[in-house]
Amino acid sequence: MNKLDEQILCMLKETGPLTLVEIAEKLDKRPKAVFSSLRRLFENGDVDCDPKTRKYSVAVKE
Repeated sequence: MNKLDEQILCMLKETGPLTLVEIAEKLDKRPKAVFSSLRRLFENGDVDCDPKTRKYSVAVKE
């Protein structure tokens, strides 16, 4: 997990679900860079994405 991954997870824990564009704007990063991190976090089971709203949130691990 890199620094951007950690920043995204921290933000989602504090704010709740956000879209890719919202995350990129809040972190002042390019959407492409944020998408790469979100994909990695999703594949690792750290974040979920609502297919209807396209908002990412911290995954609930059981």
